[in-house]
Amino acid sequence: MRTAGAVHGDTAALLGPQEFALACRLIAEYAGIKLSDHKRYMVYNRLLRRLRARGLENFADYLQLVQDEPSGERESFVNALTTNLTAFFREPHHFELLRGRARLHRERERRPMRIWCSACATGEEAWSIAMTMREAGCAADILASDIDTDALETASAGLYPMERTSALSDETLRAHWLRGTAGNAGWVSVRPELRSMVKFMQLNLQSPQWPGLDPFDAVFCRNVAIYFDRDAQKRLITRFATMLRPGGLLAVGHAESFPAGHAAFQGCGRTAYEYLPA
Repeated sequence: MRTAGAVHGDTAALLGPQEFALACRLIAEYAGIKLSDHKRYMVYNRLLRRLRARGLENFADYLQLVQDEPSGERESFVNALTTNLTAFFREPHHFELLRGRARLHRERERRPMRIWCSACATGEEAWSIAMTMREAGCAADILASDIDTDALETASAGLYPMERTSALSDETLRAHWLRGTAGNAGWVSVRPELRSMVKFMQLNLQSPQWPGLDPFDAVFCRNVAIYFDRDAQKRLITRFATMLRPGGLLAVGHAESFPAGHAAFQGCGRTAYEYLPA
């Protein structure tokens, strides 16, 4: 009987305690992600695909390959263990808050509103921000970043199967999306008006250095810091404070409250904070 974890023949590709501990240490080192013991089955399933792709028979050899930087496997390892659960207008209260701020910005400022979608995954959040800004009639420069290069490729393409947009109204689809025809039937792509608003780049939030960026009027960092330990969360909120303009908005995930511990951030809505430096 073939073992469920077999890669070649009857050789079982088992993720033992030592290999799991090493995988956890490496993903923490490379991406700042902390994995608990109950994630072992998830890690097994996701890394098993990489074993098969590289033609290996056990996790020990695979994790050695990950650490061998010239192999180029480190990026795929991080991509495999990055969670990209997302949807258009997920946690809609943040977009309503952004809409109100966008209208005020349009009236008071003579420059585009700068927004950072700091963990954009496959792009639904970034395009939701762009749709919100377009509907508010506010010019915007949106930076969308993520550590996962595979997810970024999907995000920057702005092309999705129709079922991914099922939560969007027909009016929203007509206003912001183009329906595919012929060979692209069943797919939609973002309109050029949205595409011109968003720039994509790879960025690791736990990297010691971020590229030089101008200050932002709003930062979305939702359902990311929940995977970081407390010290990493404190470092992250301190760094966000240097990236936001006074009065800027920080939106976090529904289970996150890490900005509340920083004196310069005050709650301004549901899981939303305003940067008010002394």
